[in-house]
Amino acid sequence: MKFFVDTADIDEIRDLADTGLLDGVTTNPSLIKKAGKDFLPLIAEICEVVDGPVSAEVASTDYETMIKEARKISKIADNIAVKVPLTPAGLKVCKELSDDGIMVNVTLCFSANQAILAAKAGAAFISPFVGRLDDLSQDGLDLIEDICTIYGNYPNWSTEVLVASVRNPVHILESAKMGADVVTCPPNVIRQLYNHPLTDKGLAAFVEDWKQTGQSIL
Repeated sequence: MKFFVDTADIDEIRDLADTGLLDGVTTNPSLIKKAGKDFLPLIAEICEVVDGPVSAEVASTDYETMIKEARKISKIADNIAVKVPLTPAGLKVCKELSDDGIMVNVTLCFSANQAILAAKAGAAFISPFVGRLDDLSQDGLDLIEDICTIYGNYPNWSTEVLVASVRNPVHILESAKMGADVVTCPPNVIRQLYNHPLTDKGLAAFVEDWKQTGQSIL
């Protein structure tokens, strides 16, 4: 499973990239607003920090403007994945870009039927939103299972399941069990994966015992 971080905070991205465990970045207009920086130069900076796909989203909803924005975004760097909404116009843009060899991340997916359309349009990634379905008292992980099952039936489809709107480590674990290709998480959720009280307890005991030996490795 690949780990993407869902943020436009360049400092957070640099910190996580330094671990060597970060495979990509996803952004959206809300995250750009939160970052408080100009969109195009910020995305270019992120692309320099991360070798893997960096999703940058169009801002328009009509096809004519969307395709112009998408092509401009795609020229920022070779590792750009243009992000488009799962609408008729968005899928039309997806098909056109994908035919030209440009990575596309189709976002705001809330049904398996939508995911089928994205795969047929040649999307590099489909982004089903787990947490937002959970907010409506639906089990968002059921959607991940359905999409993984359907995609598994069609090996000629190359679209990767990118689990989005991740709220906690359980979403990551269960998605991994289902065979999802990617998860994109806020920085704090990625860092929660390190934590376990028995790890902390065991390390503290080892450190104390080593101290009592009076030895030094260096």
